[in-house]
Amino acid sequence: MADRERLPNRRASVTLDFEHVGLRYSVTFSCFADGRPGEVFLNNDKHSSQSDMWARDCGILASFCLQHGVPLEEIRNALERDGAGQPTSPIGVTLDMIAKG
Repeated sequence: MADRERLPNRRASVTLDFEHVGLRYSVTFSCFADGRPGEVFLNNDKHSSQSDMWARDCGILASFCLQHGVPLEEIRNALERDGAGQPTSPIGVTLDMIAKG
């Protein structure tokens, strides 16, 4: 496994909001100097709910993958999609939004 690449202590971040299957989410992400995403914070608007805990944990796992060199596209391709190719989970939606810039 690749060594963990850390982001600088001060970095620009982007925050976006979206809705998925009737629940509201907020995602904040930051990128490395070369433009690759390096961290993802995902939360549900129902703080401390089961969906919020899952969202937060998915963001942490995505961040660890990105910081250990797993390309965003590989993570996106590994996640579930419906018959139309749309992501079936909030983290899938999040990573698609990040990929589109």
